[in-house]
Amino acid sequence: MKLSWIDIRKMGSGKEAIVQEALHARVDGILAADPVDLENLPPTVKKVLFPQGEALPESFGAADVVVVDPAKHGDPTELAALHPDVEFGRFVEIVDAETLEEACRSGRTDQWSVLLFRDPTKIPLEIVIAAASGAKGSLITVAQDVEEAEIIFGVLELGSDGVLMAPVRVGDASALKQAAEAGIPDLELVELEVTATAHVGMGERACVDTATYFRKDEGILVGSHSKGMILCVSETHPLPYMPTRPFRVNAGAIHSYTLAKDARTSYLSELRAGSKVTAVDIHGKTRLVTVGRVKIESRPLLSVDAVGPDGRTANLILQDDWHVRVLGPGGTVLNSTELKPGDKVLGYLPVADRHVGYPINEFCLEQ
Repeated sequence: MKLSWIDIRKMGSGKEAIVQEALHARVDGILAADPVDLENLPPTVKKVLFPQGEALPESFGAADVVVVDPAKHGDPTELAALHPDVEFGRFVEIVDAETLEEACRSGRTDQWSVLLFRDPTKIPLEIVIAAASGAKGSLITVAQDVEEAEIIFGVLELGSDGVLMAPVRVGDASALKQAAEAGIPDLELVELEVTATAHVGMGERACVDTATYFRKDEGILVGSHSKGMILCVSETHPLPYMPTRPFRVNAGAIHSYTLAKDARTSYLSELRAGSKVTAVDIHGKTRLVTVGRVKIESRPLLSVDAVGPDGRTANLILQDDWHVRVLGPGGTVLNSTELKPGDKVLGYLPVADRHVGYPINEFCLEQ
């Protein structure tokens, strides 16, 4: 779980509204320069004191964490020995090789490291993350906005442990919290039994090309209905006459749903370069992947009907060609044109209906 901290030190008249929004959004920490600003915060949020450029106050008040600039306040390890009831962190502004090395040392040894990178490149952050790998402390990196926060959370795949951002308007704190929770929950896949297949003629199908490699037991969930999807495998497995393309899923007809981000569905026809889709493996483990392009072409189509253990059904219309494949139990690779009644495929049967892609508890009949 990534940490979301907001910085309220330079806020004006809108500070109270932003703090209340941040508390409602359940941000993890609020950072202030004055202990007074931390006094009435609830125990659900970490109270962080950082009097940057000023002397440390005689009392830290309700602060849980005190961030210090060693050149101004002293070494955090020594301060922690003097104040055992408070956690201490080190602020490092990274502007050159010397301060980069200081940040690496802090990441390896300090309980909290609050890092401000002056250069726009994320390579110094990559170096600090690598240097601090396995350490018990936490790296909190300053971001200018939510877009940068999303990048920081993903640097070197591990990402920074947390982000500190100064909101400029109501809504920013909630967006930061959402970015920190960008990971998507795993899914419970079920075995579906094929009940019928039929050649349904020509139509447009979509190949979803992503900016990542899929694993052999991984693909995307696709279905004609939002409450029943089948796991379509990528072109990771060898085929005669053509090279493997492990970034591609020959997914299905353009009307089909797939899982995107934020628990939403997207039509395959809506996906564009930069869209996000959910990659799923045979165990239900998920990750968001970025779409590089979608190839839509006219092809003969095959309809596959399947039923779950509880009687709920799924339908998938995909390209009618043997090299288009789905996944079965244990990662078995099944050619679509060879599917027959009684075969088992892996699928997902969500219970919620959908409105503009979002799950919603309402009546909706799909047939």
